[in-house]
Amino acid sequence: MDVKSIIKEKGWTIERVAAEMGITRVTLSQNLSRNPTVNTLQRIADVIGCNVGDFFRDEVDLLPSSGICPHCGKPIIIKTELLKE
Repeated sequence: MDVKSIIKEKGWTIERVAAEMGITRVTLSQNLSRNPTVNTLQRIADVIGCNVGDFFRDEVDLLPSSGICPHCGKPIIIKTELLKE
């Protein structure tokens, strides 16, 4: 998750985002260097005009497309059922 890159990509600076959020640049940077809460991510997304999910796109891109669990290495099986009316 690289929130700072998304902020820059959207044409914002950390200073400007922090000001819009009503906090200092230092506070925002500290929040981002730790594990920011969903609430903090939502506030940032609201300011810069994106979705919270945009902050995780680099992690989603790293998931294997072969259907193998990245944690245990087992195949991922997706079962679907048709709904009967």
